[in-house]
Amino acid sequence: MAQPEHLAESDLAGLRLVKKISGERIRDERRRRGIKQWELADEMGLSLRWLREIEAGNPGAKLDDHLNGTIRLGLSAGHIVLPILFMAQRMPVPQTLLHTDLRPLERACVDLVADAAIKSVTA
Repeated sequence: MAQPEHLAESDLAGLRLVKKISGERIRDERRRRGIKQWELADEMGLSLRWLREIEAGNPGAKLDDHLNGTIRLGLSAGHIVLPILFMAQRMPVPQTLLHTDLRPLERACVDLVADAAIKSVTA
């Protein structure tokens, strides 16, 4: 099907990989803490079956469900958010963004954005 002229072309195949790795991170952290699947699903407001789909990396899982699990478990959200920013800029996603703890980088990004926002309202 032809792309309408007013829409940008996009390759969102990277989202599948983001969801797969995110699901693995959620599963691994849940297991590390000894949390049962039903406990996390209940805390997230999801069915047990849907949590299983998230942990399995189902590409149909919503990113907000991945973020919900990530945030509730105290994991870095950078492995979800930063690759999306790269995709939106049509840049290749560095694979290290998907496999490392990005908390320091995440914090630096938040601080940078906050500083720029403060400067824009005080200028």
